[in-house]
Amino acid sequence: MPTKTISVTLDAYDKLSRARRYPSESFTQVIMRATWSEDTITADELLSRLDRAPAPFTSAGLDAIERAKAEQRDSGDKWNSR
Repeated sequence: MPTKTISVTLDAYDKLSRARRYPSESFTQVIMRATWSEDTITADELLSRLDRAPAPFTSAGLDAIERAKAEQRDSGDKWNSR
């Protein structure tokens, strides 16, 4: 079977190592077992979906957040209270 040498970051190498199901499983087997979504979208489609999505906060919810922020008091230096 032909092979191709690739370079990966140490973080990627560690992630592949942790993904092994058993110690002798090869990185090829780990990669072939992985799945990636074929449903990629463009930035334009993402913006369209966001436009159609309901607003994450209501006006009342945003007002409640603002009130909570205004009422928040400084608790002082928590490290000097010991």
